Amino acid sequence: MLSRARTRRAIALLLGAAVLIVGCSSAPTSSRPATAQPPTPRPGTGPGPAATLPGQLGLPVAATLAAIPPDNPQTPEKVALGRRLFSDPRLSADGAVACSACHDPARAFTDGRTASVGIKGRLGERNAPTILNALYNKTMFWDGRAVSFEEQAVLPILNPSEMGQPDLDAAVAAIARDRRYEQAFQTVFGRPPNGADLTRALASYERSLVSFGSPFDSFIAGNGAAIGEPARRGWNLFIGKARCNKCHALSERRPDPTFFTDHRFHNVGVGIERHNVVALACQAQAQLNSGNRLAVDRAAIQSELSALGSFLVTKHPDDIATFKTPNLRNVLITAPYFHDGSARTLWDVVDHYNKGGMNNPWLDPDIRPLALSEAEIEDLVAFMASLTSAQYRQQGVRALARQSEFARRSRPERDTVQAFGPKPAQPDRALACMPAH
Repeated sequence: MLSRARTRRAIALLLGAAVLIVGCSSAPTSSRPATAQPPTPRPGTGPGPAATLPGQLGLPVAATLAAIPPDNPQTPEKVALGRRLFSDPRLSADGAVACSACHDPARAFTDGRTASVGIKGRLGERNAPTILNALYNKTMFWDGRAVSFEEQAVLPILNPSEMGQPDLDAAVAAIARDRRYEQAFQTVFGRPPNGADLTRALASYERSLVSFGSPFDSFIAGNGAAIGEPARRGWNLFIGKARCNKCHALSERRPDPTFFTDHRFHNVGVGIERHNVVALACQAQAQLNSGNRLAVDRAAIQSELSALGSFLVTKHPDDIATFKTPNLRNVLITAPYFHDGSARTLWDVVDHYNKGGMNNPWLDPDIRPLALSEAEIEDLVAFMASLTSAQYRQQGVRALARQSEFARRSRPERDTVQAFGPKPAQPDRALACMPAH
């Protein structure tokens, strides 16, 4: 068995020599709630200074070692190259949008917008999820349309509503004129800049973005004083009455306090009232070639078909309006929430689940009214706040105060009648445009 020091060195080497609680910039966080009409995008603030492994209490050693693919091993030089590319707006067609514009490290690699904005102010359909700890993902994007970081890295560069390049060669040409990139690609890959290596470098950097070391990690490791009594009550609710464990902690008997996701896809009743999903499913069934990743990507980002979730990928009726369970680490500072950014606060999220979501034919069977009291909702929010990693502590304090104040003024998802009522019968799943399964 490796010693602790040797294990840390092994992980540090695999992740690129600086195991990364990714640092925060000093960029201020706006107190204004996110809206559907955000300002013109600009490059993100870029990754801040890295920290070292000892601060990563809770980091899963075996899963981290297993998550690095043998065909794209981590090296310090490759991670550094990917980090530079991640913050370079020249990868976009208009030179205005970097990867970090939608995945800003100061916001735990999100952008604070309802939906992300690409070149020329084009508004997409999806909220930008954090890429912290995405190293452990089984699939990428809200609908799972990519299965690796290398695949994921291609699609935003080519999507007309994101970075808008016609092909990877155009993105390479935009950065290849910089002699520093020419030298870096030669050092890392032994050849000039090219599309495949560009995506490998971006993937290596993104795999290095791990973030643990929260107060909850200290608590679960045995420090009972690391979180307050409300958060402790919230954890018990999370794995019990509130049923959050059904998707985020896996089991009541053996709850998993590591990833806070089951890596699966669920219809939780978000956005159903705003979209005619039956008509959209029939449209996608007839018009969308799910074997074409670019076509699926454009449908997800550029059209109302986005509301269909993983159905765009599978074309299976059971997958209509299902979306991937997000990891909840640093959730306090990644608002707004859900795939469409429709929930502004954690209170909105809990209110949504408390009333049993929005009933529809494909609602996950584990979604039902929860009968949570206001005190219990407060405890759940306190628990989720305890999942904030150490380097985001100050942002977390500000975000909690801001969300709390907003929730005092507005709780659009709150419905105590429905929350304390019986689970309604689900509508029929029949879809006339689809063959029986």
